[in-house]
Amino acid sequence: MSTKDGPLGDLKVIEMGHVIAAPMCGALLSDFGADVVKIERPGEGDMLRVLSARARDGVGVWWKTLARNKRLVALDWKSEEGREVLRRLVTGAHVLIENFRPGVLERAGLGPEVLHGWNPDLVIVRISGYGQTGPRASWPGFGRAGEAMSGLAHITGFPDNAPMHPGFPAADSTTGLMAAYGAMIALHAVQSGTARGQVVDLAIFEPLLRLIDYHVPTRTGAGLRVDRNGLQAPNSYAPAGVFRARDGKWVTITAGSAETGRRLLAAAGGKDWAEQPQFRTLEGFAEHMDEIVERLGAFVARHDAQEAIDIFRKHDAVAALIYDVDDILADPQIAARGDIVGVEGDDTKVVGPVPRLDRTPGRLRWLGRRDLGADSRAVLDELGFDAGQIDALIDKGILGEPGR
Repeated sequence: MSTKDGPLGDLKVIEMGHVIAAPMCGALLSDFGADVVKIERPGEGDMLRVLSARARDGVGVWWKTLARNKRLVALDWKSEEGREVLRRLVTGAHVLIENFRPGVLERAGLGPEVLHGWNPDLVIVRISGYGQTGPRASWPGFGRAGEAMSGLAHITGFPDNAPMHPGFPAADSTTGLMAAYGAMIALHAVQSGTARGQVVDLAIFEPLLRLIDYHVPTRTGAGLRVDRNGLQAPNSYAPAGVFRARDGKWVTITAGSAETGRRLLAAAGGKDWAEQPQFRTLEGFAEHMDEIVERLGAFVARHDAQEAIDIFRKHDAVAALIYDVDDILADPQIAARGDIVGVEGDDTKVVGPVPRLDRTPGRLRWLGRRDLGADSRAVLDELGFDAGQIDALIDKGILGEPGR
């Protein structure tokens, strides 16, 4: 398995994470060639292995995508001999990713001061529920707690019903994305001579807090609350909604300005309606939103979904079919972009590397594999351990490999 390809082909990453956030960070780096060595506990492995449906070969599909392109080492890094293996890995690495509760590494004698003693240029990415500092640092926290604390759940759903979490682990996934971003910023600081290795400290609520972006300035700058608004745009300034078409499919409609809003109205109700004076400003749209939503819904209901979308498109207005996964897999635009990829000999398909680079694109080299410690022997061999030393570590249960 070659890891020497892609724009990050010279980057060595140690992933000590588990479940979603840290593995997502490692996967994003591995997509572009980073040599990611994922460390799991012998005999146990990452819980992610069993947290999803199984593919036909018995391997968890979530594991296949989040452990893609990674080399797998089963290591008890809390033992004295396992610590020496980790020391050698750290000495030659650029990035270490972990998402344990704050204090776990310190209690094992592996806090940042120790790791930086081994490698002063190491970038240490630390992901936790509430961050490494503050009064809640020691609290346990999962993704849903982050979705709650960021405000995402509060602004999602209908005003007369309960707050809603999204249908995917938004906090964990966005934290993995932000962690990869943070790692690359810190690496640039090392390479430019701005700083030596440092700690990237991420709480799982912070990426969503940053990406939502508008709720804090809306409250502090305009004095307005941002609350659940159903299927409408934030604060109902621009027309938007999700409407059921005659054929039972769902269409989402949105506008980002008074001008694009008038295009929606012209498509659904004609030019005379769209050019009424109250629709010259977004404030006018907001004052007449109930009427707009009612008429847009009635228009979509009279047409099949694709027919309605085609009419909106003729008016240069934005409308789209709400896809399920089968729509995604059948869509020609997604296919043309090469967004769904796989590997030879495996039916499981995954979402390919994003973003698209025209000269140094990312690549799916292999999917996450079943065997715990699949690369333990090869990685330790690269670190200078001889066969006898490796066998001794396996016999003691400090190192794991397939079948042992």
